Amino acid sequence: SGGFVGVDVFFVISGYLITTIIISEMAEGKFSIVNFYERRARRLLPALFFVMLVCLPFAWFWLVPGDLVEFGHSLIAVSTFSSNFLFWSEAGYFGGPAELKPLLHTWSLAVEEQYYILFPIFIILTWQFGVKWILVILLFIFLLSLGVAHWGAYKIPSANFYLLPTRGWELLIGVFAAFYLKYNTHLTSYFANQVLSFLGFSMIIFSVVVFNKSTPFPSLLTLIPTIGTVLVILCAIPQTTIYKLLSLKFIVGVGLISYSTYLWHQPLLAFARHGSGGEVYSAVVFMLCIASFILGWF
Repeated sequence: SGGFVGVDVFFVISGYLITTIIISEMAEGKFSIVNFYERRARRLLPALFFVMLVCLPFAWFWLVPGDLVEFGHSLIAVSTFSSNFLFWSEAGYFGGPAELKPLLHTWSLAVEEQYYILFPIFIILTWQFGVKWILVILLFIFLLSLGVAHWGAYKIPSANFYLLPTRGWELLIGVFAAFYLKYNTHLTSYFANQVLSFLGFSMIIFSVVVFNKSTPFPSLLTLIPTIGTVLVILCAIPQTTIYKLLSLKFIVGVGLISYSTYLWHQPLLAFARHGSGGEVYSAVVFMLCIASFILGWF
């Protein structure tokens, strides 16, 4: 029921990965924002635009005129990195209308892409002040974003779910991890790494199993999967149980196709709901999930 926390795990990993790249290149004096944007575009856009292209004939044949117009709006929004704003204005994340939107899942890519645009510029402008001041500024933004998110979970839940200001703190957890590992080493105690990595992994699993659509989200409760993720990043060093688990060939294979698989799953489920009049049997959902993995591999 809490599978949606996969997005929060993704945000932490993304913040960590992208920040590691940026600050490493900044420290070496060879960071190019143009090259950075080019690499991100090569990574994200070909598969995304291909999925959008494949969706077109199905949308043309299966969507009623009103839904087809909304689908057209979503194509534009995805292409301009603003689909999170569009879906915020149309409906909440949970519920019937949202489940019928083939490109609903691209809201998280929009949040990530907005981070890609803003964060490198921030680092370029503040690098001259030193790491200490950068972290002080980021800590202030983190606390502000987390506070607004917890308030928004109860007052403005739809905007809270979709928009960068209330998701930014999740990315910043990964940012802090990147800065830490840039200037520090992993913990030297094997026992500490073993315990903390297992705890982090357990926090993620707990969130997936226990959270559901009635859980205020994102809020302070979202610290459970996000802190769990950063514990895995920082402590799942070689020889730990979690490292060995996540290094299994099958698990690594899933990771390699995870972005593409994510792109496919929502269009398949949404069009299946349109084609069946809204109700999709569990067996069909299972088959569509398998199809997502096959198409993701492709």
